[in-house]
Amino acid sequence: MTSSDGLQTIDSVLIVDDSGVQRGLGAALCRELRIPKVHEAGDGREALALLDELPAPPALLIIDLEMPTMDGPELLSALGGRGTRTPIILASSRERALMNSVQDMGTALGLRIVGALQKPLTLASLAARLQNKLEAAVEKKGPARRQPVDPESLRAALARGDITVHYHPQVEIDTGRVRGVEALARWQDAQQGWIAPDAFIPVAEQYGLIRELTLSVMDEAMRQTALWCRHGLDLSIAINLSPLLLDRGELVQEISELQQRHGLRAEQIVLEVTESSLLRDLAIALGVLTRLRLRGFRLSLDDYGTGFSSMQQLARIPFTELKIDRTFVHGAHERDSLQVILRSALEMASQLGIETVAEGVECLQDWQLLRRYGCKLAQGWLLAKAMPGEQLEGWLPTLQRRRPELQG
Repeated sequence: MTSSDGLQTIDSVLIVDDSGVQRGLGAALCRELRIPKVHEAGDGREALALLDELPAPPALLIIDLEMPTMDGPELLSALGGRGTRTPIILASSRERALMNSVQDMGTALGLRIVGALQKPLTLASLAARLQNKLEAAVEKKGPARRQPVDPESLRAALARGDITVHYHPQVEIDTGRVRGVEALARWQDAQQGWIAPDAFIPVAEQYGLIRELTLSVMDEAMRQTALWCRHGLDLSIAINLSPLLLDRGELVQEISELQQRHGLRAEQIVLEVTESSLLRDLAIALGVLTRLRLRGFRLSLDDYGTGFSSMQQLARIPFTELKIDRTFVHGAHERDSLQVILRSALEMASQLGIETVAEGVECLQDWQLLRRYGCKLAQGWLLAKAMPGEQLEGWLPTLQRRRPELQG
């Protein structure tokens, strides 16, 4: 639900700040943004006591970092221990690097930190944070549930063909045109509803179902890609490979047979592996990946930067693509440290002749930063969510209309 100015409706806020002047400024800004109930607390302990007294938790918390008795980080720790799900905006006049560290701390505690703002707050900064961040934080809860998965239920779902594929568009940053998609497994159970991939994929790996699951996803993704080709839409398709599959030399022939059956070019298929995929049996994994590359399939190093041996793997394996993890992309326009890491990765990939894909692009500022740094492709909620295959062609006019904004 949104108000007439486009902001998500927020009916109450708690401002935690030891400065009465700053609390008053924050309260005035919130009322200007049509938030009817504004509560105030002078430090963390007072805030916790007030939260215990309120009949319902506020829809938003704005928390200062420097306060007597209980400061911002201490309050975040207490809120994390309570399992608080209220969105939180941090506010401070301290340096951005310190604010970013506290923001990361809150996220690690499981809190919904939707931004960090420099003080004094302004109407524009607070409104932008609510519109750009709060809606995304609420939406990210998503429909998928994290209940335990019964392996027999998963086995039956595979047999019935209940595991479907959604496609996340990858858009060329220079032109604003869609270049490819990433295939993502989706499972909607008749009783339990949507089940999160990170709930059922580990079960598939544990109970020997990952080969069947992966080949099923590949078969459907390649069928859909071939259909797009017949409609004049020449796209690449990126498919994740489980670490367990790289122990099987037969994988090379299985993928080749699917590619030939659907009449696709090998270079249309991008096989994504994480560096952890290469830690089980390096010799066998290298053999599988080099044979796939010899047959023309493209190889992507996924989640680049999240492990300790990414550069070593780039030197060992003939990767054609570097996929930069969202932790280095999301919010990079606000963080100098992320910009240094991001620019370094993109420059290295350019020198190696490797194409780059940035995931987790959720705002125009990060898109523009990637464009300045020379990143080739981007995917994320700024562009589109993952969607069923039959919806992608209908989405293309929306992307076309947004090209002036993306290229501006």
